[in-house]
Amino acid sequence: MTMSISAGASIVEKAEMARAAALKLATAPTAEKDNALRRIADALDKHRALILAANNKDIELAKSLVMEGKISKALLHRLIVDDPKIDEMITSVRDVAKLEDPVGKTLSAIEMDKDLELFQVSCPIGVIGVIFEARPDALIQISALCLKTGNAVLLKGGSEARNSNEALFELVSTASSEGDGIPEGWIHLLETREEVNEMLTLNEYIDLIVPRGSNQLVKYIQSNTSIMVLGHSEGICHVYVDRDAEVDMALDISYDAKVQYPAVCNAAETLLVDSAIAGEFLPQMVDRYLQAGVEIRACPKTLELLRGKKEIKPASEEDWHTEYNDLIISIKVVDGVDDAIEHINHYGSGHTDAIITENKKTALKFMQFVDSSSVMHNASTRFSDGFRYGKGAEVGISTYKVHARGPVGLEGLVIYKYLLVGKGHIVAPYIGPDAKEFTHRRLPKQFSF
Repeated sequence: MTMSISAGASIVEKAEMARAAALKLATAPTAEKDNALRRIADALDKHRALILAANNKDIELAKSLVMEGKISKALLHRLIVDDPKIDEMITSVRDVAKLEDPVGKTLSAIEMDKDLELFQVSCPIGVIGVIFEARPDALIQISALCLKTGNAVLLKGGSEARNSNEALFELVSTASSEGDGIPEGWIHLLETREEVNEMLTLNEYIDLIVPRGSNQLVKYIQSNTSIMVLGHSEGICHVYVDRDAEVDMALDISYDAKVQYPAVCNAAETLLVDSAIAGEFLPQMVDRYLQAGVEIRACPKTLELLRGKKEIKPASEEDWHTEYNDLIISIKVVDGVDDAIEHINHYGSGHTDAIITENKKTALKFMQFVDSSSVMHNASTRFSDGFRYGKGAEVGISTYKVHARGPVGLEGLVIYKYLLVGKGHIVAPYIGPDAKEFTHRRLPKQFSF
């Protein structure tokens, strides 16, 4: 591998290079972007040993930090890269290459008057700064999506994944620039926390900041930049088991949502159970959780129902607000779907929530009134993911109500511009008592010259 052109450059120099590259990348042909993505996938496959060796350095250091109590076991788990994880990275990059290019699409077209036509056309956002913690595969997902959408990107991963991130960055940077059409300098890796603080001030170069990490990280970013921020501060996800739930299905989904991978933002943190089914469901569910090593924090009704289970701890008010990212779950018995909806909209983070029920009317009410970016019926919250949603990958999950919400894939990394094509038209004839009227007729055509 060759070293990136940004090696040794200051953060301002990296941002300047990214801005210059973004102007060129915005018009890169789809074929060139897809070819670059396929080269990246091939490089990941070819250099598995290099990636695993770099990751092993991070893992060994992280294990010692866990022993010292400086990082959690959950963070260590997110850090691990193995051959199956590399396979996922490769699949993700190749899937992005297969997706339709979202750049240059005509979103709307109208005739303002004869020979005066207005087109709304999708275009890249520009330069995106992404700050992410722990998961090295996030670097690959973000890079692939930014390349496909014609955006330059500044990346800052967690210090615990420094070696992994450096190896993956060099592979992406080198492989993407080996062909024609992709400008050097479209991707840069930041190395220090100080560079992040400086990046947050560079609104003349950077158009969007995407933080992926803890609630503390996101709030810090939001409070220290005037650049637009896209992300989610917490993943407080709920599963609600309704009185009309099929019990075996509810057991499987509730287990999967918590246990399958507890260290991620779409894992369930609170289980809500209708009082009408709690007596039948909760003893079975709690036994399954306990066998899996899940710590349970329960409301008074749950404690009373399971008073023989001494392992269960009482839940505090703080528990309903907490994203554990670990094998811990809070459980509350509620009085029907309305009570569940009220709890979720009060304590939830707008990320992902699920209802388990065979009653379609109840399911529809839940899906309409729960104010979250993803709402599931008879499915695990763990499906809330850009790759699983068919987006190839995701740059993050947004709980904001802006141009992108939920898992943010290609469509969330483009914006639009207006292109007006006339034949010598001026505004004067359209003003005054005898003003000419606009036709505002919708056109079925794509923008072209």
